[in-house]
Amino acid sequence: MTTPKVTIYTKESCPFCHRAKALLGRKAVAFEEIRVEGRDDLRAWLVERSGQRTVPQIFVGERSLGGFSDLDALDRAGELDPILRGAAQPSANP
Repeated sequence: MTTPKVTIYTKESCPFCHRAKALLGRKAVAFEEIRVEGRDDLRAWLVERSGQRTVPQIFVGERSLGGFSDLDALDRAGELDPILRGAAQPSANP
């Protein structure tokens, strides 16, 4: 089983982006951060892919996990670690 790539779309001034990165950092998860400031093309793509207009937007592989609140809820429910290892899919698409 291959560990899926984690990608987080952020803005520098976003406190929830910092929280999401800190949560992933505490779990020692490598992730690619993509800043969306001034990138209307990326913002439009994120809305298409996730249905959300806010950041952060976290993807594990091709799957959108949502934003920080969604990530935190998955962690608190004990569902995040298996997803990050590639062993499970989220129970619902936020």
